Amino acid sequence: MKEIGLKAAGATLESLGLGQVATAYWNLTPAQLVVESIKNGEGDLSDKGALSVDTGEFKGRSPKDRFLVADSLTEDSVWWGDINIRFAPADFDNLYQKVTAYLAGKNVYVRDSYACADPQYRLNIRVVTEYAFANMFANNLFLRPTKEEILNTNNPDWTIIAAPGFKAEAAVDKTRQHNFAIINFTKRCVLIGGTGYTGEIKKSIFGVLNFLLPHNEKVLSMHCSANVGKDNDVAIFFGLSGTGKTTLSADPNRGLIGDDEHGWSNNGVFNFEGGCYAKCVDLSAEKEPEIYNAIKFGAILENIIYEEGTNSPDYKDISKTENTRVSYPIDHISNAVQPSRAGHPKNIFFLTADAFGVLPPISRLTPGQAMYQFISGYTAKVAGTEVGVKEPQATFSACFGKAFLPLHPTKYAELLGKKMNEHQVNVWLVNTGWSGGPYGIGSRMSLKYTRAMITAALEGKLDNVTFENHPVFGFAMPTSCDNVPAEILNPRNTWADKDAYDNKANELAQKYVKNFEQFASQANEEILAAAPKVLVK
Repeated sequence: MKEIGLKAAGATLESLGLGQVATAYWNLTPAQLVVESIKNGEGDLSDKGALSVDTGEFKGRSPKDRFLVADSLTEDSVWWGDINIRFAPADFDNLYQKVTAYLAGKNVYVRDSYACADPQYRLNIRVVTEYAFANMFANNLFLRPTKEEILNTNNPDWTIIAAPGFKAEAAVDKTRQHNFAIINFTKRCVLIGGTGYTGEIKKSIFGVLNFLLPHNEKVLSMHCSANVGKDNDVAIFFGLSGTGKTTLSADPNRGLIGDDEHGWSNNGVFNFEGGCYAKCVDLSAEKEPEIYNAIKFGAILENIIYEEGTNSPDYKDISKTENTRVSYPIDHISNAVQPSRAGHPKNIFFLTADAFGVLPPISRLTPGQAMYQFISGYTAKVAGTEVGVKEPQATFSACFGKAFLPLHPTKYAELLGKKMNEHQVNVWLVNTGWSGGPYGIGSRMSLKYTRAMITAALEGKLDNVTFENHPVFGFAMPTSCDNVPAEILNPRNTWADKDAYDNKANELAQKYVKNFEQFASQANEEILAAAPKVLVK
């Protein structure tokens, strides 16, 4: 085996069963990885210098092909079911041997990185990838150690091996189909095969941290973005992909802590990652200047289409997928906070893209309502984010990240409730979805208005305005807000047919109540009392 690049003297691939690869490229620079990617035919350069790649068959995550190894460490603690699917230790070992045999004789790219910007919770990660661009993605999204730290990293805490070209035999390998992403907590290893979608690399470590931090360290792990104001007031934004976490946290007047994954410890909020993974659909310099300007050399565009005859991305063209993406190091955002950590939050925003057009554009929640909404995690599943989703669908995703939770949702909810009460946090529900009617009839909430409402909440301008309660959901809705038309603040006012609104609100309330049945036995009276009131006509 030939080895090129920067590595610790004691670092080796033999211990991973990869001693027979042709060449191992260790910790190449982004520029070197761009050259390798182009040389390998993995991509080309866009007009702004970003590497542009196609991830192949999979252009989104495949949740039904995500597995956790069930053994003595996980058997009694993991929330098993359709989210955390069991995989036998022996089957993992067999598949691991097949993947390492597949990589024998091939070039691989090795990256030493880490997760968690708070040194107390740092997790060192070694990423071994078949594709150069995937290794560059790991460099963008994970935190980047110094040269000295790399030279002292012999044995990482966790290893990721990603081999998109290897396809499992489902009947033999005990997978559902030819692609898979498997987490083995005992062996501290993630095995990915059959898919080139880089989000699987990023989200696997999120799943790892969602198990380790709340379970062992009592740190709340969160699927959220976070930023901080000039007065050190921290805000966090919960929401599934497509609800606006990345967009709304990239505020030129506030420092960006991170756009997707964070921990909340006794020290405050800290980023798990070292970069951003933003959606590109309809991206423009006018609507999202911070993200647009971050797309330059060092960034990776995924599955975008160029304008005909050019290397200029056409962000409106989603004929390949609606889940077009860009990854970039967090320092591509000019006001990024480094290191990526700050104090305790003053405001929490739950973002939902309500496809029913029922929920208010902004509302203030009581602690009970906050816990109920957090456990419910209502939104619309955005087209293209997951395989097979062609248009928005109403869905409930516990803690706004059910797909990534190894533990039962109440574990995270209890931690959130404790921290909310301890630090007296304001909690807001923000609907970035539809107004004036449901999807197909109404229109998407204006980003301009959403930004104005969030700014008003952050600056305390909603503290003294008049509120009215929603008759079904009970949320406190402001009757006025700077730079926002008053008539849109109560969603019923935006519907031409008021009876149709009432019926739709009742319909959504029924969905909430039905979904919460699975959690009711473990919820306290305060949370149960925050359920929407289904109106009987």
